[in-house]
Amino acid sequence: MVTRSTEGNAAKGEIFAVILVPFALILLNAVVPAGSGVSGFDYGEALSKSLLYFEAQRSGHLPYNQRVAWRGHSGLLDGIEQGVDLVGGYYDAGDNVKFGLPMAFTITMLSWSVVEYGGAMAAAGELEHAMEAIKWGTDYFIKAHTHPNVLWVQVGDGDTDHYCWQRPEDMTTSRQAFKVDAENPGSDVAAETAAAMAAAAIVFKQSNPHYSHLLLHHAQQLFEFGDKYRGRYHESVAEAAGYYPSRSGYGDELLWAALWLYRATGRAEYLDYVVEKAYELGGAAWAVAEFSWDIKYAGVQILASKLLMDEGRRELRLQGKEKSTLEQYKSNADHFLCACLSMNSGSNVARTPGGLLFVRPWNNLQYAAGAAFLLAVVSDGLAASGGRALLCSRGPVGPRDLMGLARGQADYILGDNPMGLSYLVGFGPRFPRRVHHRAASTAPHKEEKGFIGCAQGYDAWFGRRGPNPNVVAGAIVGGPDGGDAFEDRRGNYMQTEACTYNTAPMVGVFARLRNETTESRRKRRRATRGGMSA
Repeated sequence: MVTRSTEGNAAKGEIFAVILVPFALILLNAVVPAGSGVSGFDYGEALSKSLLYFEAQRSGHLPYNQRVAWRGHSGLLDGIEQGVDLVGGYYDAGDNVKFGLPMAFTITMLSWSVVEYGGAMAAAGELEHAMEAIKWGTDYFIKAHTHPNVLWVQVGDGDTDHYCWQRPEDMTTSRQAFKVDAENPGSDVAAETAAAMAAAAIVFKQSNPHYSHLLLHHAQQLFEFGDKYRGRYHESVAEAAGYYPSRSGYGDELLWAALWLYRATGRAEYLDYVVEKAYELGGAAWAVAEFSWDIKYAGVQILASKLLMDEGRRELRLQGKEKSTLEQYKSNADHFLCACLSMNSGSNVARTPGGLLFVRPWNNLQYAAGAAFLLAVVSDGLAASGGRALLCSRGPVGPRDLMGLARGQADYILGDNPMGLSYLVGFGPRFPRRVHHRAASTAPHKEEKGFIGCAQGYDAWFGRRGPNPNVVAGAIVGGPDGGDAFEDRRGNYMQTEACTYNTAPMVGVFARLRNETTESRRKRRRATRGGMSA
């Protein structure tokens, strides 16, 4: 049996405290070439599988068009003890708890992926699936936001959950629900949920304007709640502290939410907030070298930087203070990007010998995935602005450099690595077969309807040496260690557990790469036809 102190913290990948240093987060400086450049990956297949994964993580009453057939209905009484309907949402990883902070970040990143690359997803025939994945989360957030100053942020208890190995359909562990409110604040989780709903409002603006308006209404209320009643949510909800504590504080989430609300509404008050609170909340004061469900400063700074990029192309006129403050955000964004590229003079992200960005041993692929997405977004922004270069202390880098590293991280995940193993489950001939996942590692409920008890699951299923009976396709596992080594063992949760926030950023990256590959093939065909005609 895996205890809370090991599986609980390690599986989430945030066991070490986040230490922020003004204008630099010092990490190991290892300059190593990127992947070997193996090409030919089917990014369209990777996109399709990555979206399929979210159906495997669904909680609640599954819809008629559920494609992951080995999952069944679960958590149908969530919230009943508290008198609130909390049925739905997502399980975060291989357990059966619904943690609000990483769930909201997952939805924000899925929504951002659609905002940036929705056209590419539509061309691949996957936009509808992406929007369904987002809506499964936002429908739940609407339920969880029961009052302007009340947000239910967790269902289930990690301690009891981690002592059991049960399918979600069988779970007998606590389904107690936990909330934040004016007396027990949670600025970080309230603001992240606001960001998720604001970003999703952009996604649904054209296809479902009524729903988009509803999401904005909740997002604005949640932002006001989080800003007015300041506090870190895990200090109000002790049950979250051992699993998803907000170590970076709530400043990044408040700025993140304000930026997404500005993008969704265009209202000056949100841009004013980002400018006026830039130093108080750290957006213009902290340069970091990681991006995750906890620490979002790099994402904040890149969103702010995009306002500068957009100024010349859209109806956006920045004032003097706005521009100068946003330039400081951009400076810190550049630090992050240069750190990923090993182009800072002394503060870069470490890499494995195989070229994977490496932040820490537990669930490292979440950081590589997040970085790949941000690199792709900035690369496209620079290209759209005339191909401007990013000025790092070791020299200039252009859009192709940024996209090259993003592609390198994606290809590493898909199998271009020393292990020759795809860390996207179900993709390619070799991938992890023993994912640390309760539902995937146990017989499907439809085939074996007999109840599987708490300890029975450990004895009968967790301890098996063979592959999981179900392939949790599209899951991105924690990944290899700093030496590119990976052990495919169910008990090796630090490497074999997958999380929704690992896959969410890669949805956008895979869509972007699939579109680029398709366009390149079209150009080659046109060139070939032109040559033949000549």
